[in-house]
Amino acid sequence: MSSAAGSPHGFVSVRRGYRPDQVDAYTAALSQDRDAAWERAARLTVLAKEMEGDLERLRETVSQLDPQTYEALGDRARRLFDMAREEAGALRDEARRESQELVAGAEEAAGRMRQAAEDHAGEVRADAEERVRTRMLAARAEADDMRIQARREVKEGRGEALAALREVRQRTETLLAEQEREHAERQEGEERAVAARAAALDAAEAERVAGVEAVLSQAKQAFGEAEESARQIQRDARARAAEIIADARLREERIARETERVLREHGEQWDCVQAQMDHVRNSLAMLTGRAVAE
Repeated sequence: MSSAAGSPHGFVSVRRGYRPDQVDAYTAALSQDRDAAWERAARLTVLAKEMEGDLERLRETVSQLDPQTYEALGDRARRLFDMAREEAGALRDEARRESQELVAGAEEAAGRMRQAAEDHAGEVRADAEERVRTRMLAARAEADDMRIQARREVKEGRGEALAALREVRQRTETLLAEQEREHAERQEGEERAVAARAAALDAAEAERVAGVEAVLSQAKQAFGEAEESARQIQRDARARAAEIIADARLREERIARETERVLREHGEQWDCVQAQMDHVRNSLAMLTGRAVAE
């Protein structure tokens, strides 16, 4: 069977069905024809309804007219009128029949197009499902092949992996032993450094303690000297206070004696003044002959 064989709709067959672009173009053309047929049918339906409306209006108008007998016309005119009326009826019937035929034809064409589109859609859907099924089968077969190949490679590489694992384990053990040795050496060095720092700290602490003790001894000595100086100052203050008190007592006694002397002198002077005043009073009494009030 040739791969270029055509379909009933003019599609070119390829390896797995028809060309999608031709199918899409044909489907789009069918959709356009269907839409055009529906649009034409709608226009004809609207036109038929308009004509029926005009006919109904004309019938109403004619029914309102008086019956026309055309008796005044001649035989030839009546025959022409009858012929015109018959021709008008025939034209009306023909127009109605043609409109009905057009509507029926449009509906039939739309039905055929819809059926063709549905049939084509079914064919396309079936073809798509077939292609999907074929691809799924191919994918499953390819996955099975890959899984079998992977298992084979795993079996072949298991020995190499075990050897590599043993080598890695041996290298890891060697590395761990080396790290433990380095860690022990580093820890020993750190312990020596810590011991040296501790000894240095102890020496510095002893030196600071000795310095503090020396300062404390000096402070105690200074405190003793200060206490002795304070006691000496207290003794000197007491002696000075005793001297000041003795001097104050002497001054008090001297002031008391001086005060007594002054009071005594004032008393003597008062007695003299009193005697003089008595003498003056007596003299005035003798001169005036009257007693002078004291």
